[in-house]
Amino acid sequence: MKTPDTADGSFKLPAEVVEICDLAKRIVEKELMPLEPEFLPHPGHAFGIKETTNLRKVFGEDVTQRLIDISKDTGLWYLMVPEEHGGSGLSMLTQVAILEQFNYTAVPFPFANVANILYQCEGDQIDRFLKPVIEGEMTTCFAQTEPNAGSDPGGMMQTSAVKDGDEWVINGTKMWISGAAESDMIMVQVVTDAEKRQRGGITMFMVTRDNPGMTVEEPGIKTWLGPHASQYVVNFDNCRVPESDILGGVGNGFRLGQKWLTIHDRLLRGPFALGKMRRALDMSIAWSKQRVTFGKPISERQAIQWQLVDMYIDLEALQALTYQMAARADSGEDIRAEAGMVKLTSMIWGARTLDKAIQIHGAMGESLELPLTLFYRYLRHGQIGGGANEIQRMQIARKLLRD
Repeated sequence: MKTPDTADGSFKLPAEVVEICDLAKRIVEKELMPLEPEFLPHPGHAFGIKETTNLRKVFGEDVTQRLIDISKDTGLWYLMVPEEHGGSGLSMLTQVAILEQFNYTAVPFPFANVANILYQCEGDQIDRFLKPVIEGEMTTCFAQTEPNAGSDPGGMMQTSAVKDGDEWVINGTKMWISGAAESDMIMVQVVTDAEKRQRGGITMFMVTRDNPGMTVEEPGIKTWLGPHASQYVVNFDNCRVPESDILGGVGNGFRLGQKWLTIHDRLLRGPFALGKMRRALDMSIAWSKQRVTFGKPISERQAIQWQLVDMYIDLEALQALTYQMAARADSGEDIRAEAGMVKLTSMIWGARTLDKAIQIHGAMGESLELPLTLFYRYLRHGQIGGGANEIQRMQIARKLLRD
């Protein structure tokens, strides 16, 4: 397992960042990977839910709390939290490098995985919503997609809210909402001005699960991502939400949604894929050296060597692209299209890397004792979830033609 010390060849990660990456690598090797034999075949874990929720479903409270203690004692719990909210204020490049290490294993590492738009909380919202999420006392999910508004949420969104005194009344349906049943609060986008829509007519509301007007359909939508559903339909039936629970002000919801998608669902797909790709390559190299057919290891066969080379090229290219875009985000640049590049390439290159790894392992590659098929499903799903490949290409083309 290699700790990255370079990005695109033009700069090195600072020594202190490499040191944190080494710490993350040690935790993965000593604490998380030994748990994989129990985690992988367990029916309780699911895609798209919080790390602590996944851990509790599989291992219970003792193991989960031990990992939480490690996370907090090392300071890694706050790795994505800004300084003004008690975090270490790490750069996006540093965060990406650390997350790459943790994505080497299927077992999740618990940390304060806070949606970046929650830092828009103001006044008592900070104590009611932001701080509990940072400390792991409350979990959240993001609701934008609807049955007929997936790739074009701004133009097709139907869920709406109407002002009634000092409250807003929400009606409509959201679909394919990851982790809705496990979350304490849903950050939901709704239309508040049908004429303006994405240009000032969509608002972000924070709706808690105890609101009687909101229901999550269970057992959820079954998909190939795992035996435990994590995608849900969420219904709003005269759901009353106070004005004080609007995030970022009336009409700013679409902008906030794009800010969330740019970082959490696009740029951070880079390290999500990189860790899995590096694990697949390491496993494939080791397997090819020990697997003997017709009198010699398969590592001596050109057919295998070329597949390993292709996996390595995809991995190095994606790391360079991801690190560069993270550095550009740190400089304050608008990287919406560039984050789309990271999402597009990480999911395509990641899935084909895992496909090669499974092929190299043969029948063993299909075994649930190994993480390869799980990694493949997660990466192949990413070519649809969070904005399909075609949408990323449209946004990138729009920037090219505009520029």
